[in-house]
Amino acid sequence: MFVAIMGYGVVGSGVANCLKQNYNHIKENSVPEGLEVRYILDLRDFPGDPFESLVIHDLDTIIDDPEVKIVVETMGGLHPAYEFVTECLKSGKSVVTSNKELVAMKGYELLLTARENNVNFMFEASVGGGIPLIRPIISCLAANEITEVAGILNGTTNFILTKMINENMPFDEALKIAQSLGYAEKDPTADVEGIDACRKICILAALCFGRHVYPESVHTEGIRNITLKDVEYAKKWGGVIKLIASASKTGDGHITASVSPAFVRNESQLAGVNGVFNAALLRGNAVGDVVFYGQGAGSMPTASAVAADVIDCAKHTCCRKEFGWKASEEGFVIPYDDFVSPFYIRGNADAEKVASSFSNVQFIENAPGEFALITPPVSVKELKSKLDGIDGIGSVIRVTDY
Repeated sequence: MFVAIMGYGVVGSGVANCLKQNYNHIKENSVPEGLEVRYILDLRDFPGDPFESLVIHDLDTIIDDPEVKIVVETMGGLHPAYEFVTECLKSGKSVVTSNKELVAMKGYELLLTARENNVNFMFEASVGGGIPLIRPIISCLAANEITEVAGILNGTTNFILTKMINENMPFDEALKIAQSLGYAEKDPTADVEGIDACRKICILAALCFGRHVYPESVHTEGIRNITLKDVEYAKKWGGVIKLIASASKTGDGHITASVSPAFVRNESQLAGVNGVFNAALLRGNAVGDVVFYGQGAGSMPTASAVAADVIDCAKHTCCRKEFGWKASEEGFVIPYDDFVSPFYIRGNADAEKVASSFSNVQFIENAPGEFALITPPVSVKELKSKLDGIDGIGSVIRVTDY
């Protein structure tokens, strides 16, 4: 069976190598006719590359070849990926993608197009890289009502925070190291501002709760404003700071969804996730808490997940895998002002004035010129109201219960 790859970057080249390296294994254990890459679509040429002879520059070459049954999209970005994937699906070819922006923005439309054309649209690698996550949600946990999903979904920010926690390294210095090692882009905005994690939690929320969730409906904060003082107070409190993407049911048919730095207790399984590793925690009403952990990025780990989807598509050429979600609904994600959580507050304001605004607080530090405390659970709207007009508030960070 023939496969085409659109986009020959880090992930696309990894997929080509993975399918070639494991050709015999896949043929013997999964797809008896074998899986072979026939075309690689890219704007560039790759002289001297092992797959140089497969490179093409025209999408129609793929569309017009009836022997190509599966197309891998590893171009990244929204356009022209969306148009190319749509055309492939409409021509009767299943599509596998690692593109989290594409799935977060256009997942519902593409799943619908795949259904209308009796093919598959699969995206295991769009969240968590090589971590098996999406398939377990739709199959292994199918008997559960998922009430919450939360995780560390961005390796770059987790690497930076790990340096700050373990080596007392300032944010800017940790970011430079991440860039020098290739963990962060020259422009790290999508990572450090939480945009990448936002796209991923949108996909997980849609899978778990049944409706498309657009990134613009998700409150998103990054880690640029986290200081070593905050890291120190988290340690005194008994935990660490992680960038947590989360979504949960509210009990009235709606959900909360957010990405933000958060205090996580040392006892939590998420607290020990360090470096570029990712982890996702799911809460099911039957199974309880389940955590998936592994490498969330990288050429071969991500290629592994893409190749697994390719194999799944090859096994379902005569039928569809039925999964997906409904269209978005206005108000499905409640406003962030209604989000309820304990919060960490640090500053040099009048500590007693701040504390008296809440029914009960836990002080981490209460010294002249500096305080740090944990509030009881409170809505964001109420928190803003209580802190309104108080000068000297430095940091406000949510506190998790996992």
